[in-house]
Amino acid sequence: MPPIIKILRVVADPNRLRILLLLKSEELSVAELQEILAMGQSTISTHLSQLKQAGLLEDRRTGKSNLYRLASDGGGSPLDEILASAEKEIAEATADQAAMRRVLRKRQDTMRSFFDSVAGRLGRDYVPGQSWKGVAEALLRLMPPMTIADLGAGEGVFALLLAQRAKKVIAVDTSAKMIEVGRDQAHRHGVENVEFRLGDMEEVPIADGEVDLVFFSQSLHHALHPERALEEAARILQPGGRIVVLDLAKHRFEEARELYADEWLGFSEAELEGMLEMAGFRDVQTSVVHKEPETPQFQTLLAVGNKAGNAPVSNVNSE
Repeated sequence: MPPIIKILRVVADPNRLRILLLLKSEELSVAELQEILAMGQSTISTHLSQLKQAGLLEDRRTGKSNLYRLASDGGGSPLDEILASAEKEIAEATADQAAMRRVLRKRQDTMRSFFDSVAGRLGRDYVPGQSWKGVAEALLRLMPPMTIADLGAGEGVFALLLAQRAKKVIAVDTSAKMIEVGRDQAHRHGVENVEFRLGDMEEVPIADGEVDLVFFSQSLHHALHPERALEEAARILQPGGRIVVLDLAKHRFEEARELYADEWLGFSEAELEGMLEMAGFRDVQTSVVHKEPETPQFQTLLAVGNKAGNAPVSNVNSE
């Protein structure tokens, strides 16, 4: 805490008190303080320099400007008492607060103008910090703890992501090498609630009604008989359990069979919906959720559905 004498010396000027009253509640730049106080830049800068040297202010760089604010430990109780009195005694204090509100509205208008200018194309442009992984992480926090089957799990990247919130994840894949890599990844990251099982998605090594949720993440188009894989999903689900399928929408990129060992060139919404209903799922919903801009412009198809019956309350709500 700055010595009381130092505080009294620096706040003896009424204009410096006006600045402190403003910066008590908001971060402001030199230009904004100029507009509020109707003073020149050099005068404002001199006052800010003296207040900062006294330990009463701190600043941070944002873009081309510095934003100033009252120091978190700048003066403590003595300064609080001085500002409380100054707020009542300085005639300009009320007008300064009103001018500050106008300046802050201008700052908001500038931000609003930016978003108005990119409306309709924001989702297609780059936005710092926006990622599908971030969205997935946020949504996982909303998911109740469940037993989940990841069928066609590959190296288990998706299974490890699900494990952050799941009670248990059973990751199934036909490749022994993939299973080995997945187990190693889980061990290295200290994930203990993922179990890797070697098996075919058309003959899943999971007991009847063992799981609450089944995921096929870009794996169903590798099944020789996708309808059988969906029937197996229904078998291992509890009554009221859910299925989520993320796969390729139907396409004509024949090279995918050689490049990615694809058995099927995706599915149409009608095909996938029909197979899910034939497997015993209800309330099926399908939609195309992503389209790649590069050729061959693969599209991602999402389908969800419910197994008939009600899920046991203990499984859905238990922590």
